[in-house]
Amino acid sequence: MPRRRVRLCMVATLGAAGLLLSGCANPSTGSADDDPTKPVTLKFWHGWSATSEVKAIDRSIARFEKLHPNIKVQSTGNVSDATINQALRAGGGKAPDVVTSFTTNNVGQYCSSGMWADLDPFMKKNGIDKKKVFPKTLLDYTRYEGKQCASPLLADAFGMYYNKDEFRAAGIKRPPHTMSEMKRDAAKLTKKNGDGTLKQVGFMPSFRLYQNSPDRMFAQYGPEYFNSAGKARLAKEPKTEQYYADMKGITDAQGGFSAMERLRGTFGDEMSSQNGFLTGKLAMHLDGEWRGLMLDEAKAKFDWGVAPLPVPDDQADTYGRGYLTGTVAGIAHSSKHQNAAWELLQFLTMDTKQVVNFANAIHNVPSTFAALKSPDLDADPSFRAFLKIAQNPYSQAIPPSNNGGQYVTTFQDFSYSVEAGKEHDIPAGLKKLDDQIDADNLQSEN
Repeated sequence: MPRRRVRLCMVATLGAAGLLLSGCANPSTGSADDDPTKPVTLKFWHGWSATSEVKAIDRSIARFEKLHPNIKVQSTGNVSDATINQALRAGGGKAPDVVTSFTTNNVGQYCSSGMWADLDPFMKKNGIDKKKVFPKTLLDYTRYEGKQCASPLLADAFGMYYNKDEFRAAGIKRPPHTMSEMKRDAAKLTKKNGDGTLKQVGFMPSFRLYQNSPDRMFAQYGPEYFNSAGKARLAKEPKTEQYYADMKGITDAQGGFSAMERLRGTFGDEMSSQNGFLTGKLAMHLDGEWRGLMLDEAKAKFDWGVAPLPVPDDQADTYGRGYLTGTVAGIAHSSKHQNAAWELLQFLTMDTKQVVNFANAIHNVPSTFAALKSPDLDADPSFRAFLKIAQNPYSQAIPPSNNGGQYVTTFQDFSYSVEAGKEHDIPAGLKKLDDQIDADNLQSEN
């Protein structure tokens, strides 16, 4: 199963992961006194499971072992966050030394619990200026309260796929840049069956559709989820109500929520040949950089392109931005071989040739400045479009929290109610939402 699908499902398991991490203020203690030039075997656990992805990571490990003949790596794939956290909590000789996670939402927990080692001392010892190695947004989602407990290992950028054939037929000359343009174009691209039901829509804002988690489109507005004291401020953030109003406007321009839901019910699975965009029922669609490879493999029967998602009309100068997330890697605090583990982590996440090769192999966005500029990167235009989104200074990732992504799930549930018309007093609902997020965060601290 492609790793994006794993990440999408991970939100539902964050509660379990949080339970495993809570109460771990004193994790099993490891050591950074080891000599990385001495023979050692490291345990590396990761979440990749697709055959092509596992082969790519195995090639990376083989290159590392050739450069470091004294270090052998036992690589174990398809490992969930919950399994890793259980092992790190228990410690001992069976626990991994280096780990990866597809869930950036959990970085706050990894750092605050002490389960993942602080990487700043290792970087300082090696003279690495992380701000010159990694884009700011990627650093933002790999640290918490000043602690850099994770390193970016490839990134995912979200943009808009669009059906060029449908655009030409509707007389639309370019992808929309603003939300008002999207609303106009979506209406032009909408088609109905003889009975009046929707046959095709321009864009479906539904928060339940595939990758359409509400925080992803919300990133186009540049919101602030928390204030400087760490308190939720979605009720005080004017962009929140603007966001919901824009999404409702786009939905209503194409027939309304109920009609949209009936059409969504005809879509097949996201990763299947009956995907709504692939079958021509969606003319514009939010998705990540991996979708282009899948469209090519499925031999899509229409001409398609990639563009950044639109932005609010009053932020037109930020067009080009997008939502970012990605894989993170860290060193287990319980590892007795942290210096050797650092050699592996540094190679996987900072060696330019390694990052480029891995990015090309699994069609993800490179996570270092040097790799992003490499002439060896895949030259596919759609992939390059996501590289630009990843480097845009306005692009945004969700902020870390001490209870992982619980607040994202709470925001998501509230958004479901809003789009279905069940939340009649949005300002009051947002205040309750903030209170719930703050209560959940406080409970995690105690």
